[in-house]
Amino acid sequence: MPLSAVAAMAAAMTVLAGAVMPAVGVPVTAGEGGGAAAAAPVPEAVPLLEAVPLPEADLSHHGHVSLWGDRIAIRIRSENRGPSDVPASTVRLRFSEPLAPRQELPYGCLRSGGAAVLCETGGLRSGGGARQTALDLKLASSPDEVVVRLDTVWNGGVRDTNPKNDAHEVLAPSTGDAYAF
Repeated sequence: MPLSAVAAMAAAMTVLAGAVMPAVGVPVTAGEGGGAAAAAPVPEAVPLLEAVPLPEADLSHHGHVSLWGDRIAIRIRSENRGPSDVPASTVRLRFSEPLAPRQELPYGCLRSGGAAVLCETGGLRSGGGARQTALDLKLASSPDEVVVRLDTVWNGGVRDTNPKNDAHEVLAPSTGDAYAF
């Protein structure tokens, strides 16, 4: 981005420190004696956003998927290789086949449409132990195979230094075998 564009954006993102705006619907009245109110001096502009570096972390999700009949089991191991802690994160699982409408999900998981589930992993310490998530789900039908897509949708506001190890796509044929990701 050209420097002039950056300067223009920075100028547009300033606020006036100490400026008081009247409430909506409150009339602004003139000063005593019918004269105009004295104009206050214009305060110095203060930048709205300051460059704050994001902490870095390396989230990863690994595990396996098993499909048999109308049942699918997913085991996920979520961990953070650092260098910063992750206060919370959420993993999303999307399925190529719709899930059965009624079923119990583990604590911390919820449905996100007809063929997706979101699960929170909780806080992940840098270099700390992994968090385990286990899902045993029922599909709306008994397909020959299912594609499962897994990715991180919330990482606690950190910058992931290696996002490739927390996004996976797995084809699981209906054999009952565990297919790793």
